[in-house]
Amino acid sequence: TKIPISPAGTKTAINKVLKRFKLVGGHLSFVLVDDRKIRAVNRRYLKHDYATDVLTFDLCTKKKRGVVEGEIVISAQKAQRNAMEYGVSVKSEVLLYMIHGVLHLLGYDDHSPSGIKKMRAKEKQLLSLVN
Repeated sequence: TKIPISPAGTKTAINKVLKRFKLVGGHLSFVLVDDRKIRAVNRRYLKHDYATDVLTFDLCTKKKRGVVEGEIVISAQKAQRNAMEYGVSVKSEVLLYMIHGVLHLLGYDDHSPSGIKKMRAKEKQLLSLVN
């Protein structure tokens, strides 16, 4: 199934997020795949044998203030299922995953209860900024 995402609209939304963090340069790549592919990537690079919603790879070789570089892999199938479950558009769910990936590149972590709480609050704030 195709997901109605506008590349120009998505770029505008992500640029708003980046501006909020005063980022001035870098490169981001977003890749939408199916569950089978994200599971394979997760297994290959992180040694986790399951499908997930988002995988973030920091590609910044030299840490420079105001610069972010990375690749964010998103399961379009997971986004479709979660969008139906939560009663939101698939476009909004994919945008949430994009923001989630960017936050990981900026150092946000969701591996502890306090990290999850901070990340969810920031995601909510940024989604309201771009919607």
